[in-house]
Amino acid sequence: EKVMDKRIKLNILYDYYKDFLTQKQQEYFEDYYCSNYSLGEIAEANNISRNAVHNQLKIVEERLLEMESILNLVTKKDKITELLNGKIEDDLLEKIKELL
Repeated sequence: EKVMDKRIKLNILYDYYKDFLTQKQQEYFEDYYCSNYSLGEIAEANNISRNAVHNQLKIVEERLLEMESILNLVTKKDKITELLNGKIEDDLLEKIKELL
């Protein structure tokens, strides 16, 4: 899996499952994956070791993947979107996509 593909996948999963993470885990994830801070920058800002940040990010990644394997919300959304494409009027399709 390419690095960019992994980042995109994790960001999508984060949008769905971030409420299952602690506030600190959300901060670390957003700093690293959204703001592109380095592990060292996050560690320094939070007064913890670089390794602690790395470990927390690994836990977050595993938790997001675990939640998707249990709930399958992203997979179901993708399947529904695929089924809807081309089968209904464009304006109705857009309204449904907004709900998903």
